[in-house]
Amino acid sequence: MASSLSFLSTALIVIVAMNSSAGSATEFRVGDSEGWRKPGLNETNMYELWAERNRFRVGDSLSFEYKNDSVVEVDKWDFYHCNSSSAPISSFKNGKTVVKLEKPGSFYFISGHSDHCKTGQRLVVGVMSPHPISYSPPTIALPPGTHFPISPSPSPTSNSGVLVSATLLPLLMPFIATLVGLV
Repeated sequence: MASSLSFLSTALIVIVAMNSSAGSATEFRVGDSEGWRKPGLNETNMYELWAERNRFRVGDSLSFEYKNDSVVEVDKWDFYHCNSSSAPISSFKNGKTVVKLEKPGSFYFISGHSDHCKTGQRLVVGVMSPHPISYSPPTIALPPGTHFPISPSPSPTSNSGVLVSATLLPLLMPFIATLVGLV
């Protein structure tokens, strides 16, 4: 019985750890090891390719690291025209800029140097809404000939005792079934 309880408590700790890390945000270093820089002649789409390799969600951040340059967040029109002077959403020149992605949609970033932007130093990221994580418990194979009668569940009442979260119940079912098999 003691081993059953230790197994159950270990399983619950694993479930809690999975749920808490699932919603964690990621900080993406723009351009990976290359950072935020003017692309070379054959690299004009380097930031477009970088953005395609990543998935951005609400709560994530973009980290721009650069020297003798700037990062300007602009609207779509200014992005396609490499215009950083009209009405930027925000502008940074400190060498290390972290921008938190706080809502779903498209975000546009360009270099403050128009010649850098025109050679490809610009980035558009599509930010997705956070999705609830749903887990499907593994199916449990029953030995041949095993039969469990199915009966309707009683309707819940206001004083029905312990309440089990609907999201944790499918996760706990395989563990409960294992415990029942151990007893």
